[in-house]
Amino acid sequence: MAWRLWRFGDGDLNGFKLLTGLACMYALMSLVAYSVLHMGFVRPLGPDAPLDRFSEARAVDHVRVLAHDIGNRQEGSVGIRKAAWYIKSQLELLRDRAGPELKIEIEESVVAGSFNMIFLGHSISFGYRNHTNIVARISSADSSDSEPSVLVNGHFDSPLGSPGAGDCGSCIASMLELARLTVDSGWTPPKPIIFLFNGAEELFMLGAHGFMKTNKWRDSIGAAINVEASGTGGPDLVCQSGPGSWPSTVYAKSAVYPMAHSAAQDVFPVIPGDTDYRMFSEDYGNIPGLDVIFLLGGYFYHTSYDTVDRLLPGSIQVRGDNLLSLVKGFTNSSLLKNSWQRKALETANNVSSSDRAVFFDYFSWFMVYYPRRVAIVLHSIPLAILIILPFLLPLLRANYGSPFAIFWDIMKGILLHAAGIILAVIFPVVFSILRLMFTKTAMNWFANPYLAFIMFIPSSVFGLLMPRLIWKSFRISQKISGPKMSKEVLMDEARFWGAFGFYAIITVAYLFAGLSGGFLYFLLSAFMLASRIIVWVSSKSGGFQSFRSTIIYVMPLVPCIAYSVYFSGFLIQFLIEKMGMMGSIAPPYGFFIPDIIVAALIGVGTGWCMGPLIPVCGRWLAKSSILQFLLHLTVVTLALSSQFFPYSKDAPKRVVLQNTYVTEGGNQLVQSSYDFAVVDSNDLPFLFRHSPVVADKLQITLDYSLDAGNLLSRQTWMGLFPVAFLFSKTLTFPAESEGILKQHQSFPVLSPYKPQTSGLNTRRVHLELSLGSLKEVWVAVLNVTGPLSGWSFADGTIPAPETADGGPLSYICRLSGYSDENWTFWLEANNSGKLRVDVAVIDQHLTDAAAKLKGLFPEWADVTAYSSFMSSYLF
Repeated sequence: MAWRLWRFGDGDLNGFKLLTGLACMYALMSLVAYSVLHMGFVRPLGPDAPLDRFSEARAVDHVRVLAHDIGNRQEGSVGIRKAAWYIKSQLELLRDRAGPELKIEIEESVVAGSFNMIFLGHSISFGYRNHTNIVARISSADSSDSEPSVLVNGHFDSPLGSPGAGDCGSCIASMLELARLTVDSGWTPPKPIIFLFNGAEELFMLGAHGFMKTNKWRDSIGAAINVEASGTGGPDLVCQSGPGSWPSTVYAKSAVYPMAHSAAQDVFPVIPGDTDYRMFSEDYGNIPGLDVIFLLGGYFYHTSYDTVDRLLPGSIQVRGDNLLSLVKGFTNSSLLKNSWQRKALETANNVSSSDRAVFFDYFSWFMVYYPRRVAIVLHSIPLAILIILPFLLPLLRANYGSPFAIFWDIMKGILLHAAGIILAVIFPVVFSILRLMFTKTAMNWFANPYLAFIMFIPSSVFGLLMPRLIWKSFRISQKISGPKMSKEVLMDEARFWGAFGFYAIITVAYLFAGLSGGFLYFLLSAFMLASRIIVWVSSKSGGFQSFRSTIIYVMPLVPCIAYSVYFSGFLIQFLIEKMGMMGSIAPPYGFFIPDIIVAALIGVGTGWCMGPLIPVCGRWLAKSSILQFLLHLTVVTLALSSQFFPYSKDAPKRVVLQNTYVTEGGNQLVQSSYDFAVVDSNDLPFLFRHSPVVADKLQITLDYSLDAGNLLSRQTWMGLFPVAFLFSKTLTFPAESEGILKQHQSFPVLSPYKPQTSGLNTRRVHLELSLGSLKEVWVAVLNVTGPLSGWSFADGTIPAPETADGGPLSYICRLSGYSDENWTFWLEANNSGKLRVDVAVIDQHLTDAAAKLKGLFPEWADVTAYSSFMSSYLF
């Protein structure tokens, strides 16, 4: 057999040299970005650190108590009450040793309320009671209650099945250490600091709502810092800021390790979730604030693996140092106003609070910040240059054609560059689909994120270079004149200015869309312009034809490219970790979605990182031999990646096990089952295929398919509304019922507690919900269908109706809060038709059989298990 070898000309050899050099450059930038993102530049302080310094080790001791000694801290559990006692006792110790210059007030408040909200795009009503908040106010001895103050908020409850070391034991620990530092450092805050340790965030921000509706200090708050965690460390990123630009201004001036991108505010609404920031700065307070969130370590977010040993070293140190500087920045600011002062100022000056600044950190070394009015001017400059360019170029060099001809050549360059950017996204997506057509496993890159980069970057670069290879020569509108002007030179100029124009147009598009992420495209266009000027000055011809001029062009772009690597690498890593919980879509299309999303985002990131180089480097890289090499590399890496298992203990698959009991009359068990759901694209048959012990226990074969199973309706998952909308194709299996009958004397039951009352064309049903003998209730959910016109929740206002699986219009209410008393409420109907009420009560206690089944799963599967008691009623 004869093997045909590639034949390299001088151009090919230079192309491979450049490709190798660029690969080394990007690898070095990636290592720097990885080190920064994983806190490699921070030395955490130990337990013996000076008392006037924030110590990560001291904070971790608090996390260890909360997440390990106390453990799970869900509503309804003993742990949530122990955590509240621990926090309060630590604050009391600080109060006892504080000097006379400080006044420390500690309040344990039990909050209750009811309101409507849209969460994850669904309308829902809440009723809650007996949720505990611990509030501490540290101020100077002569401070008054109405004096403008700074709120620092974090929650101490944890989600179902999780010890919550990162989310949000790390937040509480940081706040306790910050409070200690305030007392022990001898610093007297010029304005009061309010620490809110709230006990009900995981139940959709109920603790923060209760504080904003009932606390005596709520109107004194002039700035709020919400501390959150969507993982176990990494950048403590400012994900939301506002209203107005003042909070981000304070952050830019104060942060020791700035970690903020105004682009995060463009992305955050797409992420399935929300934080207490919403209660303070949007829904109820309109308080200027920052939403600061740990974003890496998302593999362990809301899982049983969210433990102390998973916390990323250095992350809490960075958070603490930043928090201290931020609190000092806010309390020293003359713009800190309480609610009455803000309203008066807005009324007097007709001030708008919608102004959004542009800001970003550069590798956490420094922060760039400018207000929107500056952004309007600054981000418009590249487009202005593009507009005057056809008139400017003939003035700089007489050999250029007419302005009209130059304009058309630049437009061709814009289209060519846009085609490359689009193909850089399309090719990875196509290859991801092709790979999945030959395998039964999606998301092979999930446990090994580097695989995603290796799999999709070569095909993305292939797409970037394709237009240059296909259209090596295109028709130039300008007439060639002069010995130094050739068609090749004019094409190079058209490609360069076309790429510059593409980024200039995108920058302005972001600006007029009201988004804050256009700074990246502005940087690309600005640095491209600077590099072009340097090439003009350093080269006699001023062109890109020589290899030397290419190198000269690349070097000034290095700072911008490095930032693109840092920004895109962080975004892709964050997304990969979140793909394990973004929800599942019904097959066959759902199987492809995660790979398509990751491939597309890597394509976009490759466009950011390599796009500015292509107009110049493409001369050397757009060779058929290099494109063949990239194509072969893509095929090999895709084939090898299919050999990797998508999950591990460090990147677990999320599984939901609901032990469902259908009851009747409060003491009769009608049916029991084990119901399963997953929240990514590898479905339940995949799970059972790789969990043979579980499959054997459930008496199913390893070739089990969804078609052979008993599929569940979404109604079965009502207790998790609206999170259950992330599920698809869930399965049910029969379960034994003896265990639950031994554990409980009675089950939840809904019944009238007084006769119906009638009004004009209405009737009112007075109901009482007993939770039976259940002792670890997390939440109870009511689903009301029928002619409902009002109820006693949310001040009598019903939310917008919901519908699922083609069913009737439903009105959903979630009830939470431990109490020995029954829930009482009324429903109002506007005709004589029956009101149907479906009840689902989630209890955290498992029978021995359910706990044993949960324990059979392999360690790469994290199982959230609970019991759900369901019953239905007509009134």
